[in-house]
Amino acid sequence: MPDITTFNRLAEILGVDLNYFSENPQSDDDETVFKVDSTSDIEQTTQEVTNLSPTQERQLRINLTAVNLEESDFAGVILHKGKFKASPLCRANFAGADLTGSLFEVSDAREANFDGANLTDCTFSMTDLVGASFYKSVLVITNFNKSLLAGTKFIDVELTDVKLTMIDLRKTIFENCVFNGVDFKYSDLREMHFAGHTFIGVQFDKSALNDVSFTGATLRNVSFRLPFSVTNRSYRAFKTVCFDGAIMDKLTYAGLKQIGYLKVVLTTLV
Repeated sequence: MPDITTFNRLAEILGVDLNYFSENPQSDDDETVFKVDSTSDIEQTTQEVTNLSPTQERQLRINLTAVNLEESDFAGVILHKGKFKASPLCRANFAGADLTGSLFEVSDAREANFDGANLTDCTFSMTDLVGASFYKSVLVITNFNKSLLAGTKFIDVELTDVKLTMIDLRKTIFENCVFNGVDFKYSDLREMHFAGHTFIGVQFDKSALNDVSFTGATLRNVSFRLPFSVTNRSYRAFKTVCFDGAIMDKLTYAGLKQIGYLKVVLTTLV
């Protein structure tokens, strides 16, 4: 059954109105009569319908809740606002797929392949992503919430307006990444190494940063909000963070001074 976009195009090509495609088409006695002048007209119509762009196809919400999809091949599919809830997705292949607006919730996606996938506005909530791969994935307004990311690989990725909430990132792999507008909230980053990475408009909100290294990193408009503690414990822990050789703007540097971090070897941006 063609969708409405296809119906409109057919009506335009064939010179009829949409009523022609209804269950009760007009008869020959009606005002509008469908006529095909030659076989070439039919061939031309068929070709034009075949050439309709995939972007003109109507996208439906597909619910894949509690469906066993282990090792399924979804490479290159277009699925907007899909719903994967309580679904086994171990080693599923989403390489190059467009999953805009999709939800992954309470799912087992260990070792899943999201390489090159468009994950704009996607949510991964309480999802096991251990060993999953996000090589050159599109991560824009993507939300990772209370999910497992041990051994998860983010390589050659720009994370834009991404939220990482209550995530243990100590064994997560970040290589050649740009963090743009990212929020780390209540996350565990202890002993993480961000050497050479770029951070723009990033907020570390009440996250554990003990012994984190920003050696040689670039930080612009980055803020650090330490976890609440009755004693100076969080301030002492933050002083273990290494910024040696980091490049940062004056505002970021001023923020570090405000929370008592003064031993910074860096180049300050103008």
